Amino acid sequence: MIDTKQSSPTMHAVSQNTLGGPEVLEFTEVSRPMPGLGEVLVRVRAASVNPVDIMNRTSGVFIGEPPFVLGWDVSGTIEAVGPGVTVHQVGDEVFGMLPFPHGHGGYAQFAIAPARTLVPKPHHLDHVEAAALPLAGLTAWQALVETARIGAGSRVLINGAAGGVGHLAIQIAKARGAHVIAVTSGSHADFVRHLGADEVIDYTTTSITEAVADLDAVLETVGGDYPVQAVKALKPGGILVSTLPPTLAPAVPDAVERGVRLAGLFVEADRLGMTELAALASAGRLAPSVAATFSLEQAATAQSTKPGTGKIVLVVD
Repeated sequence: MIDTKQSSPTMHAVSQNTLGGPEVLEFTEVSRPMPGLGEVLVRVRAASVNPVDIMNRTSGVFIGEPPFVLGWDVSGTIEAVGPGVTVHQVGDEVFGMLPFPHGHGGYAQFAIAPARTLVPKPHHLDHVEAAALPLAGLTAWQALVETARIGAGSRVLINGAAGGVGHLAIQIAKARGAHVIAVTSGSHADFVRHLGADEVIDYTTTSITEAVADLDAVLETVGGDYPVQAVKALKPGGILVSTLPPTLAPAVPDAVERGVRLAGLFVEADRLGMTELAALASAGRLAPSVAATFSLEQAATAQSTKPGTGKIVLVVD
């Protein structure tokens, strides 16, 4: 039911009225949303920063012109439920990804979400850790498990292995029994090995095509000329899944010639995928790495900070 004891019709959020650099982000007061049919109101405890947040801050590429509140990852507690909601109750601790692209709004004290995009937060993860998992974890899951269909013995290469998607992809691939080859800088080699990578390629000294061959799957998160390199390292029938679909075009001729599949992925909010991620986390097989935390008021600084490894998370008071 809807909580009738709400203390204020407004809330704090990080909004923007124009496209541009981090300086356009404003910590401000906005109307507090109310859940509609099949929706819940989440009191946000933490919200993570993703590259797509920055892309939309500067260009509005997926969501159009401001004003808007960014953020797709949330972890918090159910504050109110709309009509017809049966899977959550007020007070439940939940986490998940708001629908991409138009469900944004996580950079706020409260956010609206379709009830079935959220799942119970694993008890041993705090809200900061939980907020670091949904978008990046679902991207890795949908790329490797649902699209590439990796399994025991699959030879999988992950480019950008120390990043938000990559470091979770290593753990998901290992949980599926795959042999994982991580591409990262030498300074992050120990980090990805600790996550379970079987082999590490330092991209600053070695190209993919020089180091590996006969791959079953590649998860590519970097772009540039890496898709062309990766295709040459895949065996016939292998698949390259990119989180940057426009970068795949130059790789098409070689892919056709070699009998390699190409797939461009935009992540989708998905309760089934979130349930799988939560189960892996609860079993100790998936742990998000948090590089740094900032307060909601520091969203501009958070978006200007390069995480190096793992994720950056906003803590909402």
